[in-house]
Amino acid sequence: MGRRLNWIGAAILAASVGEPGSAWAQESPAPGIDIHGFVSQGFIKSTNHNYLGKSERGHFEFTEVGVNVTKQVSEKLRAGIQLFARDIGPIGNLKPQFDWFYLDYRFFDWLGLRAGRTKLPFGLFNEVNDIDSARVPILLPPSVYPVEQRDYLLAQNGLEVYGNVLLGNAGSLEYRLYGGTIFLDTSSQPFIKSLDVPYLAGGRLMWSTPLRGLDLGGSLQALRLDVEYLFPPDVVAASIAAGQAPANFNGYLKAKLPVLLWVGSAMYQTGELLLAAEYSRWIADIEASVPGIAPPENENERMYAMASYRINDWFWPSTYYSLWFPNILDARSGRANQQHDLALTTRFDITENWLVKLEGHYMWGTAAFVGGDTGGVPPSKMDRAWGVFLAKTTAYF
Repeated sequence: MGRRLNWIGAAILAASVGEPGSAWAQESPAPGIDIHGFVSQGFIKSTNHNYLGKSERGHFEFTEVGVNVTKQVSEKLRAGIQLFARDIGPIGNLKPQFDWFYLDYRFFDWLGLRAGRTKLPFGLFNEVNDIDSARVPILLPPSVYPVEQRDYLLAQNGLEVYGNVLLGNAGSLEYRLYGGTIFLDTSSQPFIKSLDVPYLAGGRLMWSTPLRGLDLGGSLQALRLDVEYLFPPDVVAASIAAGQAPANFNGYLKAKLPVLLWVGSAMYQTGELLLAAEYSRWIADIEASVPGIAPPENENERMYAMASYRINDWFWPSTYYSLWFPNILDARSGRANQQHDLALTTRFDITENWLVKLEGHYMWGTAAFVGGDTGGVPPSKMDRAWGVFLAKTTAYF
């Protein structure tokens, strides 16, 4: 497990952010209270389309700030909490929230228990989604780690069982099993009147193989979303005109969405080179009070491949190709039914506690705008090719 986290684990330790991931499961620090934090400020500029806010004109609504406290209560018991706020275009508006908090008791190397708001072990990089210093890309591959859905995927309120099992010459196996719910703030989404998650359960297995540097794994998550919508008048009128809703439809819609998400992961690290790839499907059944408004089922297909190389202590370039089909049961062709993303990032570590990143994206397809604010232009009519440039600086202690 320690080998699996070489690339991101080294950065986490350097940042000393104290997040409740599996790095502590290897070795507990000396008893005491640790206080750490980070401040990030970014800039976003896009071409042809607005992405993450009014980005065609360029904007600085790209801020993240967090402070966390961890305490080694006893030899086997650890506790921690993080207060976090962000503003990324229309998301967050710097509203503070408790990102994670936990009690963690380690019985043995192969058995531990966490309780509280614990990070979800989904894929390779979900647990460092809030730690800019622990990765090279500004935006993780959006097909598997969509920034708009961070609050849905970052953490759950409940219990987690975890451990690391040595397999002799076959390597080692890290397991994590969890169950609980997610509490979501929808105040910034005017069309959503209520959103509840009655249950969430899942797990991840990661195998550190006998081939040094190669790790393989899989993640599985099941949950249900209970949603109440109130659509704006123009959407109501368009739905009635298209025959998707009855003539007396008033815009109110209730829906239940049982969702199953899974991802297969592979990562190889040798020296300063990191290669990673993941393939995922997100499958939803939709039970709506007005059936014509939404399809009865939806299946996303998501994938990416990424490479990173640390040239020296201060310069890390990285690139990835990300691909997402929003509903393969409907169509894979057409610009609105796919999203290609070719990204290139350069990370500069100015000092031990200060970094600067520059990142460019060439986008092909408009699936990223399905269901979003498109200025009245349907995604099928929007420009097929577009681009995004991001700059970000982060200080951490």
